Amino acid sequence: MCELLGMSANVPTDIVFSFTGLMQRGGRTGPHRDGWGIGFYEGRGLRLFQDPRASSESEVAQLVQRYPIKSEVVIGHIRQANVGRVCLANTHPFVRELWGRNWCFAHNGQLADFNPAPGFYCPVGDTDSEAAFCDLLNRVRTAFDTPQMIETLLPVLVDACTAYRKQGVFNALLSDGDWLFSFCSTKLAHITRRAPFGPAQLKDADLKVDFQAETTPNDVVTVLATEPLTDNECWALYQPGEWRLWRAGECVAHGQLD
Repeated sequence: MCELLGMSANVPTDIVFSFTGLMQRGGRTGPHRDGWGIGFYEGRGLRLFQDPRASSESEVAQLVQRYPIKSEVVIGHIRQANVGRVCLANTHPFVRELWGRNWCFAHNGQLADFNPAPGFYCPVGDTDSEAAFCDLLNRVRTAFDTPQMIETLLPVLVDACTAYRKQGVFNALLSDGDWLFSFCSTKLAHITRRAPFGPAQLKDADLKVDFQAETTPNDVVTVLATEPLTDNECWALYQPGEWRLWRAGECVAHGQLD
């Protein structure tokens, strides 16, 4: 299985601390050696870093850890391949343009015998994850001819996730830079940090940070991960079938499938 990382914040925030913890799981404290990637939204732009090498050994990952990029929405991923070769084309997150915005997607899980109908969006690589992303965007294009608010899109996204969940494990993060949609099939967790901020200690690295010194009283930052990244904070665990929509660090909509 792969692991996910996401962030939604109300101010541009760097994710170096959480990213450093996740990267250790890519070959050092975990088995996810088959590539990694992370996307940082900057307005309508998306700064994307990917490498098919193990993240714990990747010089590109080391660059990102030294480069505190500030963003309000982030999606990251480390891969343990089960469908598709280990190569750059199969490295998450995947990106497509829709309605003049960069949509970014990462998936943890496996979909059995997944062969969706062809459409406008086609996979570049050969993973079930990218095929699901393309199918999801094709569903959105079929349902709507013009750009829509996320609140209008939600039923389409949830219906698609419901279908994918029936074919296997589908934990996913999706964003267009304004919002962050998260869906849990089996495993996902989040923590929302707000004043009063305190210290945090990574599980996978000897690194501790005092967020009080790094933030203002008005900051709200939510971090999502497949497994909690710190061992001295209380993370909320998703239930199977649970989805949440995040904007500016806050959960603005949520639901639970049967």
